[in-house]
Amino acid sequence: MGVPAEFTLDDKDGGKSVVLSGDWTARGMADAGLRLAEAMKGSESFDLDLTGMNRCDTAGAYAIIRAADGRLTSGNVKARPQTLRLLELVGEATQAECPPDNRLHGVVALLDRIGRGLFDLLRDGYGTLIFLGHLLTAIARCAVDPRKIRWAPIVSLAERAGLDAMPIVATTTFFIGAVVALLGANLLTDFGAQVFSVELIGVSVLREFNILITAILLAGRSASSFAAEIGSMKMNQEIDAMQVIGVDPYEALVLPRFAALLITIPLLTFVATLAGLAGGIVVVWVVLDLSPSFFLQRMTDYVGATHFWIGMSKAPVMAMVIAAIGCRQGMEVGNDVESLGRRVTAAVVHAIFAIILIDAIFALLYMELNV
Repeated sequence: MGVPAEFTLDDKDGGKSVVLSGDWTARGMADAGLRLAEAMKGSESFDLDLTGMNRCDTAGAYAIIRAADGRLTSGNVKARPQTLRLLELVGEATQAECPPDNRLHGVVALLDRIGRGLFDLLRDGYGTLIFLGHLLTAIARCAVDPRKIRWAPIVSLAERAGLDAMPIVATTTFFIGAVVALLGANLLTDFGAQVFSVELIGVSVLREFNILITAILLAGRSASSFAAEIGSMKMNQEIDAMQVIGVDPYEALVLPRFAALLITIPLLTFVATLAGLAGGIVVVWVVLDLSPSFFLQRMTDYVGATHFWIGMSKAPVMAMVIAAIGCRQGMEVGNDVESLGRRVTAAVVHAIFAIILIDAIFALLYMELNV
């Protein structure tokens, strides 16, 4: 256990002699620093003997400097070299000026944030172009030499991103189809046109909800997974090790995930279509008393296969966007966990935003084509 900080004060030749003893540390000082300052107040000259101290830390050094109130010199202090060095460092720190507050305020701060946001957007776009260049190069190399295609990870990732996601996709689209059927039944019954609920369900599920729900679920499920997996490898320097031994990470990591989603999203979209129609059939049968055979016959006669192929045409584009965003965010992860969490979050947010934007572009395109 340490010795409490203490001091003795003696009058000497018109001045004072101060001798410190014990542990002048944060734990050992208690109120010794305040008492020392009070005792030395008003003294024009004094001698300070620190050789009797057992230990001294920055807290003790600061208490001694504060008690001396700028009257410490090399001639009136007697101490060990390490104690003198500590007093010097703490003294320099106490005299350092705080940096001025250069924060912007008001309109200037708003313009600064807008400018930084635009710069970050341009930098992000430039990084995306670099990523796409690497990816296209890897695709070209595999097209020239198909032996470079890694079939084992493609099949494994297709199972993980596709077959394992099938239950949640089917369940979600089933209830989406049921909700659309309920809304259609309630609204159209007021006009005596409840039979048109079949067309409402068919068009909405075949054209929009099947691919939209599938893509959003995979954005939250697969894009985040891809970003986390590749980001963890980036943090552990496994990607650097792959490059050192001559393995292209875009061929080994990005391309298999790209191919896996290209294979599985059309399949999941088809499953989502069947599940959404099943939800609509159940509600129409129970609420409107329209039989499943009537539902399917009306679907064949008045909805047709065009809307189905319109929905399916969006699937490859959604697959490429989700895979590219997830893998690119994973490649941008730094060496800390905070960067990993930020990039995983960005992968999900960017993927969902891109899905909504692409769906809107497809809607405008098909509207111009009148299909």
